[in-house]
Amino acid sequence: MRLVSRQRLGGRDVLLLSGVALVTALGDLVTKDWARHALAQHARHVVGPWWWRLSYNTGMSFSMNPSGPRWTSLLTVVVLLVVGYFAWRAKNVVSRVGFGLVLGGGVGNLLDRVTATPPRVTDFVAVGPFPIFNLADAAITVGVVIVLVATWRAAPQGVS
Repeated sequence: MRLVSRQRLGGRDVLLLSGVALVTALGDLVTKDWARHALAQHARHVVGPWWWRLSYNTGMSFSMNPSGPRWTSLLTVVVLLVVGYFAWRAKNVVSRVGFGLVLGGGVGNLLDRVTATPPRVTDFVAVGPFPIFNLADAAITVGVVIVLVATWRAAPQGVS
C-alpha cells in the first residue's frame, strides 16, 4: 500500500479533500469571529487549565517572524501549494483527511491574516503554559500527525 499514487484524485477523492479543507477553514473563521467579539473584554475559564483568552499573532507559529506579515503570507501560500501538490497525489482516505485538515487550517490562518488590519491571526485557546492557538493551528497539527502516521503505516516493512 502506497501513500503517493501516480494517478490523480478521482471525483469522490477531490470532494473529500475539499470538504475537509472547507469545513476546517470555515469552522476556523467562525470561531475566530466569535473569539474577537466574545473575548474582547476578558478571558473565560473553561475547565482546569483550559481558558478562552483572546490574543493576536502577527507572525507564524510561536510568533516567529512577527515583523513580516507579507512574507509570512507569501510563505504560507507557497507551503499551501506544496501541501496541495502532495494532497492531490494522496492515495488513501486517511491521508486525504489529514491533508484536508492541513490545507483548511492553512487557508483559515491565511484568510484571517490578510483580512485583518493590521495583518495578524486571531488566537484564543489557552491550555496551561502552552502557547495560545486556534482551530486552524489544531487542525494543522492533527493533520500533520495523521499524514505522518498514514505514511508510516503505508511504508514497506523491512525484510526479516
